[in-house]
Amino acid sequence: MSGRATPGRATTRAVTGPLLLGVRHHGPGSARAVIAALDAARPAAVLIEGPPEGDALLPLAADPRMRPPVALLAHAVDDPGRAAFWPLAEFSPEWVAIRWALAHDVPVRFIDLPATHSLALKEPPGDQPGEQPGEESAPGPDAPEREATVTPHVDPIRVLAETAGYDDPERWWEDVVEHRSPAADATGDALAPFTALAAAMTALREAYGDGGHPRDAVREAYMRIQLRTTRKEFGDGVAVVCGAWHVPALAARTTLAADRALLKGLPKVKAEMTWVPWTHRRLARHSGYGAGIDSPGWYGHLFGAADRPIERWMTKVAGLLREEDRFVSTAHVIEAVRLAETLAAMRGRPLAGLSETTDAVRAVMCEGSDVPLALIQDRLVVGETLGEVPDGAPAVPLQRDLTRSQRTLRLKPEALERELDLDLRKETDAARSRLLHRLRLLGVGWGEPAEGRGSTGTFRESWRLRWEPELHVRVAEAGVWGTTVATAATAKAESRALAATALGEVTALAEHCLLAGLPEALPVVMKALADRAALDADVGHLADALPALARSLRYGDVRSTDTAALAEVAAGLAERICVGLPPACTGLDADGAEALRRQVDGVHSAIDLLVAGAAPAEGLRDRWGAVLRKLAGRDTVAGIIRGRATRLLLDEGRLTEDEAARLMGLALSPGTPPTDAAAWIEGFVGGASGGGMLLVHDERLLSLVDAWLTGVPADTFTDVLPLLRRTFSAYEPGVRRTLGELVRRGPVPEGARNDGTDHAYPGFGPGLDTGRADAVEPVLHLLLGRTPVPAEATA
Repeated sequence: MSGRATPGRATTRAVTGPLLLGVRHHGPGSARAVIAALDAARPAAVLIEGPPEGDALLPLAADPRMRPPVALLAHAVDDPGRAAFWPLAEFSPEWVAIRWALAHDVPVRFIDLPATHSLALKEPPGDQPGEQPGEESAPGPDAPEREATVTPHVDPIRVLAETAGYDDPERWWEDVVEHRSPAADATGDALAPFTALAAAMTALREAYGDGGHPRDAVREAYMRIQLRTTRKEFGDGVAVVCGAWHVPALAARTTLAADRALLKGLPKVKAEMTWVPWTHRRLARHSGYGAGIDSPGWYGHLFGAADRPIERWMTKVAGLLREEDRFVSTAHVIEAVRLAETLAAMRGRPLAGLSETTDAVRAVMCEGSDVPLALIQDRLVVGETLGEVPDGAPAVPLQRDLTRSQRTLRLKPEALERELDLDLRKETDAARSRLLHRLRLLGVGWGEPAEGRGSTGTFRESWRLRWEPELHVRVAEAGVWGTTVATAATAKAESRALAATALGEVTALAEHCLLAGLPEALPVVMKALADRAALDADVGHLADALPALARSLRYGDVRSTDTAALAEVAAGLAERICVGLPPACTGLDADGAEALRRQVDGVHSAIDLLVAGAAPAEGLRDRWGAVLRKLAGRDTVAGIIRGRATRLLLDEGRLTEDEAARLMGLALSPGTPPTDAAAWIEGFVGGASGGGMLLVHDERLLSLVDAWLTGVPADTFTDVLPLLRRTFSAYEPGVRRTLGELVRRGPVPEGARNDGTDHAYPGFGPGLDTGRADAVEPVLHLLLGRTPVPAEATA
């Protein structure tokens, strides 16, 4: 790493005092300068800003299987959710210093405040290696709120940039540091950049004090103590790599007693630490566990490019665009390089930066469009790199079991989101499904179910997978439940079942146990389910619970799981719903009626599954049909529920079209309040139930709706308009257009509905064309797999 970035002409000299190398974290220019300074100084020991608990993990940085970006993860043993990360990229000055020390057999240590203290505080104090100088670390998802501070925070880079006449601190830093050529580090004074930056930071600290970061004093006191200890052991030949903001404080003369006084009484927790993979995308985030750099992919390119960085960058961009089937020639690359260099010269910059290369790519390769630039920003400027950590890194037992399962099932964690389709009839895919469902139950959201080719209760599942670094914390948290994914998920399911107070919680948990393949947890869950079901008399709760149970039965059938006990509970719930639902559908307001309408839909679908499956559901469909008839015929039932019950009966063939038309006529009669009538229509033909096509094909129902709508008084029309708009806006555009054309043509005269007269709607035949219908019949038999019946056999 160091050989490429630092040519061998740098002069080696002895260190005459502590070498304080102030850097900007995640800066390729700082990283190159650190390598040059270490090569020139040859220190006897290297100290790094970071938690001392990580000292035992430093040798792993030399493992060839360790590929940055990576991060040190520290978490409290008794509260794994209290965690902090210290991210390191290939171009991080701390990382290159660690690798240099290991390559030259030089002792290397971390000297920042121990994680045992920083985790005990409300938030990790001060800036971490993953952040820019002067910034406070952003708390993790579970961290408490930040304490208020009186002193405004100071961004030293911004202050220096404004002093130099720049309005953009990033551009100033790139011009002064990041675009400093490796040759300059090799031929000149390797320590010159650090001397200049230390002087600037000293002036800023004199002007702004702690810059709004009062906890920095504690951290810097600890670092000074560690520096004193190391100097006693190795003399003055010690190099310190830390944020430039801290250099003046480490160079200050203080007493040991004064530093120890600052550390007295700090809270402590027991902490553990390990290496975990990190991502470039996470480095680009300014909150949570991110590092707050906008272009990690660009920075990595600047650090890795041995020469001609702009030419090499344009070649990468061209390759990406070609992969997306965009025409980009060599001439485009040459012209883009020339334009970027010209823009840099016009803007007074020593080298074309990201803004110049982006402008050049937009003009030359993207024909002025920002659409391809979004792809370049995502894939190259930020990047999709996911680091790797060797197996020898410490990990909780649950993490090790998960890693083994990922390898066995060939499910590699990836930073880029991807779709995964599973066929549950295949053993490997079924095992993958169980693993993903178990992780979801444990709160490790690696995969989320997605809409795919399969549907509920089929042999197919679709998932969206994306591995985020924070999931390592979730795995550590879940480790309290067990040492393997299966045992941990079982223990958590049993605990949730015992703690659940609502019937819906237990039914959802039972479904999850079947999906996750946790037979050991089912007895506890089923007992809790039976207890809650026996005590819960709320029909709404029972209706909410039944669909999950019905799906569980279907999932159990797909996964060859014994669900006999579950089937009995489901059948019992269905019977209780049939008894209690009609009284519950009266006296409801609009919101309550809509909620119960959704529950009726859910129960209807669930009963279909129960009757089609192995549940003890003899006569259940007939009893449910009787319930729907009661709901459809009672005036005291809310209109939306009456309309929905009528539609379900019609779809099931339990109601003739004449009966449906009669019920619609009653619901839309002049004596019915317009809002109640509109609610009935919404229940009958609303939503995604195919009601629009029903109106298209049944002229009589359409005429009833049309006649009612035209008769609504003007003073009440605005009251029913929202309901009607919600109902008809759910239809497909083609259905709405067809309905509009049919209504525009006018109503069908009485007795003229396809009866052979000339009074039918224009565009519809006067009667059935038997010849054309007979021509379709052989195709239908072929599609349905049936043998045609000879005509003489039906005579």
